[in-house]
Amino acid sequence: MFQGETPVTLDDKGRLAIPSAHREAVARASANHLVVTYNPFEHGCLWIFPEKEWETLRDEVNALSKAKTVHRNLQMKLVGAAAAVEPDANGRIQVPASQRGAMGIEKKAVLLGMGNKLELWSEQAHHAKIRQTIGEEDLTEDMLELPL
Repeated sequence: MFQGETPVTLDDKGRLAIPSAHREAVARASANHLVVTYNPFEHGCLWIFPEKEWETLRDEVNALSKAKTVHRNLQMKLVGAAAAVEPDANGRIQVPASQRGAMGIEKKAVLLGMGNKLELWSEQAHHAKIRQTIGEEDLTEDMLELPL
């Protein structure tokens, strides 16, 4: 559904214009209902889900046992921090200030289409991640089977 890398600029109010390449997919996938939450695995990145995709993930995360600290941490970062947003008439969404601040997302950012979701990266975090190479010791069996 979503793919591609787009440099974006957040305005002074923290609004992000969804690139035109993704607007139709957002409308189709979620009737313009999106959810913004933390990426619990990488600093500098927020996840933006179409509502239906989000609801499936939310329910699976909430079904995890509350007895494990790691489960509660995941629930807090994903479900507890989730914010429902809708594009305005100009195709902009309001990215919550608390999430922008926690992830270091400022005026310049990068939006990545990652299949079922979008990822909003701080420009610095994105550049650092892209500069990292995948070493031979990092390869998994699944990766070795890819025709790269």
